[in-house]
Amino acid sequence: MTTAAPSADLATEALGVLRELTGRPDAVFREGQDAAVAALVERSERALVVQRTGWGKSAVYFVSTALLRRRGAGPTLLVSPLLALMRDQVAAAARAGIRAVEISSANATEWDDVAAALAADDVDVLLVSPERLTNPRFREEQLPGLVARCGLLVVDEAHCVSDWGHDFRPDYRRIRDLLGTLPAGTPVLATTATANERVVADVAEQLGAGGVGVTTVRGPLARDSLRLGVLRLPTDRARLAWLAAHLGDLPGSGIVYTLTVAAAEETATLLRDAGHHVRAYTGRLDDADRKEAEEALRENRVKALIATSALGMGFDKPDLGFVVHLGAPSSPVSYYQQVGRAGRAVDHADVLLLPGPEDLAIWQWFATSSMPREDHATAVLSAMADGKPWSVARLETVADVRRSRLELLLKVLAVDGAVERVQGGWRSTGRPWVYDADRYARVARTREAEQRAMIAYARPVDEARCRMAFLQEALDDPTAAPCGRCDVCAGPWYPTDVPEGAAQAASAALDRPGVELAPRAQWPTGADRLGVTVKGKIAPAEQVDPGRAVARLTDLGWGQRLRTLLGDDGVGGTVTLDVEAPGIEEDPDAAFDVPVQRSVSDVPPDDDLLRACARVLGAWDWAERPAAVVAVPSRRRPQLVTGVAQGLARLGRLPYLGELSLASGGPTGGPGGNSAFRLAGVWQRIVVGPELRSRLAELGPVPVLLVDDLADSRWTMTVAGRELRLAGASRVLPFALALTA
Repeated sequence: MTTAAPSADLATEALGVLRELTGRPDAVFREGQDAAVAALVERSERALVVQRTGWGKSAVYFVSTALLRRRGAGPTLLVSPLLALMRDQVAAAARAGIRAVEISSANATEWDDVAAALAADDVDVLLVSPERLTNPRFREEQLPGLVARCGLLVVDEAHCVSDWGHDFRPDYRRIRDLLGTLPAGTPVLATTATANERVVADVAEQLGAGGVGVTTVRGPLARDSLRLGVLRLPTDRARLAWLAAHLGDLPGSGIVYTLTVAAAEETATLLRDAGHHVRAYTGRLDDADRKEAEEALRENRVKALIATSALGMGFDKPDLGFVVHLGAPSSPVSYYQQVGRAGRAVDHADVLLLPGPEDLAIWQWFATSSMPREDHATAVLSAMADGKPWSVARLETVADVRRSRLELLLKVLAVDGAVERVQGGWRSTGRPWVYDADRYARVARTREAEQRAMIAYARPVDEARCRMAFLQEALDDPTAAPCGRCDVCAGPWYPTDVPEGAAQAASAALDRPGVELAPRAQWPTGADRLGVTVKGKIAPAEQVDPGRAVARLTDLGWGQRLRTLLGDDGVGGTVTLDVEAPGIEEDPDAAFDVPVQRSVSDVPPDDDLLRACARVLGAWDWAERPAAVVAVPSRRRPQLVTGVAQGLARLGRLPYLGELSLASGGPTGGPGGNSAFRLAGVWQRIVVGPELRSRLAELGPVPVLLVDDLADSRWTMTVAGRELRLAGASRVLPFALALTA
């Protein structure tokens, strides 16, 4: 449905504001923009705008803001998902003379100044993240006044409101509550470029809470400038070699997306070594470095940013010439959202997907990340029944769930009204909460269908159909039709060769083993509640040294080989991937558990693996060389762990002293949980047996190399190393085949 056109007077006034905003005296509204402005300004309606990236959704809310402010309305409250998007929007508003400010975790020192400007009515637009709506100080000190004076509420990237959407964020659900507090007649605008009919219906239902009507403005989603393609290559080496050889052939500057932080950093290093001007862009960058990297791309000082989803919604470079994906996002809708960064102000832009074997494991995390487990929720709510504030660290001692997932669980419970964020942590509201198993099952089925659709999109040219039409249909765009430009319609437009020199360089980079294994320095808070009798800092006489591993399981090259070798990605059904959850402002690069379906394997190490281990040890800049080797006892892979330990002892001409012993039945609990439970599971269960103790005593206080297959939480190495230190080892040097993150 399309809204009515504006009156003649408003049309003239709005066009003048648009030309101020764009700085162009010949600017005109695109189809639907002026109608959306009229809905907000003339009729104070609630409107949902679903239009492709680059259509000009921000023009609608900035023009509307200027017009409403002229009519005496209060400031616009704009809920915006990413800091990068906020920066772009603040700059765009300033060009039109609109005074826009933000309140976010990046400008905490400026909050008092922002509050003063709001009180003086010197702010036209206040941008906040959805996470800010849960902040006790903001919710209590700023939000009530803002709501009372709000002239317009804007919900940008509104697909995040719906848990059917590809990028659901629990905090966005709070917007429904916010709508109920607005004064009657306050106009509301929700905008998105990536919503199918199911998501549109869900968002419209929430916008219309309380019986308020919602008008939807929806346009075609195809972009004529984009040329889509899929290139399937057999290995990571081939994919990276292809990119190193052909990045310079792609038009202009652009983005190379990866699915993990490790892949972004490795790929950027390899491409720089190949002579390309690129930078890695991940959630691990601090705010200043992010800004600098974004500007480098905007000003074409780099060929590409090698980015995770941290560079996502809202990054604005209209002349972006290409988007390449090393690994596929989890749905056609999320893929469309990312490729929509390209070709907004150029006639031609290239979009290429290079799918990888690791894609499915990463998708499975995205499929379940926002859905709580019933046992975890029950444990948390039971503990919080005392009505007192609980910190996240304290809650880790009652629910065996990694912190990043625990924080997501708390957000879901808060949106459902069961808990609330207060000074000092989280507190139960006392309201009953029922696990909605049916809904979560329906969402899970939707995610699985999206994954199957993404697999279908990525089929080879001779098995696929028009790529653009496929994406349009995934978004329920009724105008979907063959584009005539993609590799299916017009034939592959990209080279498919992998030059031998590039392949050799990629192999050399990926075959280079060795990453640091950082030691634990502090016992987890509250572990004493689980029977662990230590707390605070780990005593120097009980600490292990910084260690080494061959690779992370998320790494390309050796990471891929080790995932295959370990059979189940290392940790009995889950692997912790440094996947970035799009747009989570307070924790942009948390690690998450990804379930996988592979069987456990246990085989002795082959010569290639032992040579890689030896290379890591040869490059280790230890203060003291180890004088003996000890193995961590393994119930899952005894041949592999013992074989590696004995092999390294043999290569280094060191005595192999044997294994530590298992006590009290051995370690308990599963992999992938939080620190407190992981420590409790190994505490006093890995010990130095009499025979090993005797051998250590014969050697005296010497450094010991401690060997294991995998370091997940690092508490096994920490506890085993502590036992060796207490038994007389002067140092313990941890060595693992793989790290999970």
